[in-house]
Amino acid sequence: MNRQNFLPHIALAVVIVLIAAFAGQIRRWENEQKNNPKPKRGTVAKENGYGGGKRDSRPQRSFDSDEKILVKFRTGTDISRIRNITLRFNDELKDEFENVKGWTAIDDMDDADINDVINEYKSLPEVESVQGDYKISIDPQENYLPVLYTRTEGEDAVITSGKPNDPMFENQWALSNTGQEGGTTKADIKALEAWAKTTGSKKIVVAVLDSGVYYIHDDLAQNIWHPSENNLENYYDDELGYVDDENGFSAVDNNSDPMDENGHGTHCAGVIGATGDNGTGIAGVNWNVQIMPLKFMNKRGFGSTSAAIQAINYVIERKKQGVNVRIISASWGSTQYSKALEDAIRAAGEEGIIFIAASGNSTEDTDKNPHYPANYKLPNVVSVAALDRNDKLASFSNYGAKTVHVAAPGATIVSTWIENGFRDASGTSMATPHVAGVAALILSKEPNITVEKLKERLINSTDPLPTLKGKVVSGGRINAAKAVKAE
Repeated sequence: MNRQNFLPHIALAVVIVLIAAFAGQIRRWENEQKNNPKPKRGTVAKENGYGGGKRDSRPQRSFDSDEKILVKFRTGTDISRIRNITLRFNDELKDEFENVKGWTAIDDMDDADINDVINEYKSLPEVESVQGDYKISIDPQENYLPVLYTRTEGEDAVITSGKPNDPMFENQWALSNTGQEGGTTKADIKALEAWAKTTGSKKIVVAVLDSGVYYIHDDLAQNIWHPSENNLENYYDDELGYVDDENGFSAVDNNSDPMDENGHGTHCAGVIGATGDNGTGIAGVNWNVQIMPLKFMNKRGFGSTSAAIQAINYVIERKKQGVNVRIISASWGSTQYSKALEDAIRAAGEEGIIFIAASGNSTEDTDKNPHYPANYKLPNVVSVAALDRNDKLASFSNYGAKTVHVAAPGATIVSTWIENGFRDASGTSMATPHVAGVAALILSKEPNITVEKLKERLINSTDPLPTLKGKVVSGGRINAAKAVKAE
């Protein structure tokens, strides 16, 4: 056989050997899969002799309420044990809420059915309670007017005797109702009378837990809380590390900037504390106050329970560090009960922080159909219904003879908006910051009042209204003048 005839035979033999070897390897792989199947959720996958599941190589995902659960571990379960458990299940500990004892946010990295994940953790002896990371949203608003007001600069403002010189104050029927636009004279919160005694204090901090705040707004910037002005360093969290919270705190996509992209939070902040008598825009219930921007909802108005708790945890931590934050204003809600969120709000109350919450915009009796967080039966929670400019319960407002405490103006309320704008909006979302604002006025004169006494004052200083009898606990509309003992 010559050389040319010999080479093809060699090549053919090599190919046959390779095919046989490959087939053998396939059989070995198949046997390995039969004898060592891929671990299911709940089994232990050993790695380098350590009892923990191998980490998923996919990049980290941002907060998504469909992927996370909230787990409360029993007292005595230390953080290293918690980390071992999450690692074993190929999950990730996203946050341990230091001031909400036992509760953690855990991210499922396997895209498993959320109910399977919940049941898996429920079966552990270290676990006390488990729930899904429920989504939260801004309540739908009635009579929403998507029209911006035209701004008037300070030099063009007309000063009216006895009233602030803010050019849009005449549109603020909630503060001073003169019968404008078909309203009922004096169907307001008696702000002018209250301001004769106090217009607020920069010593009081109000946290606005919402879509953030447009903190560079001309009518808000002067009243925004900054940690550097309080001699505080950047916020530190074990999971988040150091956070630049100079303008507040955000729990959205792990971004520390609470700049409002939606408008809702900015609107609420303006009702509480737009700078008064500055010749620009509107007047807040407090002309002087410190607004702490907290962002847990995105530009579409959606957030998660874990993000809300993370923000509340932040407020509590700052309170422990000496910040005089006494009020959280919460204009949002859900029909889904959350033990974790309830515990977070309770923890805030134990630190002397009152929680003012919107009752909801579903025209429902919350005695029968709860709306959370307003329906949590906690000593620091105040639930708020909305009124129109004629002292009638707004057509959209929830109510509850046992579960809604007070009512406040909440229909066609003009306030600050993103991009230095001003806009009308309606909802119990707008009523809530009026009550938060009155609470801040009370604190400006009585800084040491307890949460329980503050809640009692808000309820007992209302003006009784026939339309609210049997609809809210107090049977009345908040009265700022009575609340600060100006009348």
